[in-house]
Amino acid sequence: MLLVSACGRGGRPTEDVLPGGIPARTDLHRASSLPPQAIRTVARRDFGWRVIYHPGSAPANADQQAAVALCRLENRRVDRIEHVASAAPGDDPGTRLIDIFCG
Repeated sequence: MLLVSACGRGGRPTEDVLPGGIPARTDLHRASSLPPQAIRTVARRDFGWRVIYHPGSAPANADQQAAVALCRLENRRVDRIEHVASAAPGDDPGTRLIDIFCG
C-alpha cells in the first residue's frame, strides 16, 4: 500500500510550480472548455507548451482554446500556434500535436 501511494497522485490536480514560477495545472479541460477525453498530453517546454489532443473529440477551435488557457497561466498572450508532424503517427491514430508560443 505504501508503495502504491508513493507512485502517484491518484488523479488529483497538481499544485506544482514550473520553472519561471508558472503554476502547473493538470485540468486543461476546465481552463479551456476542452472535453477531457480529447486531451492526451500537455507539457511545458523551453519554447512554450506542447499539446497532443484528439480533434475528433474536441471543438473546432480547440487549438486556440488550449493556447489561450495555457498562455493565461503565464499572464501572457498567444504569440503563435504551430502544428507539428507526429514523429510516430501509429502511436495514437488521429491525434494532433501543436506547439504553443506565448508572447
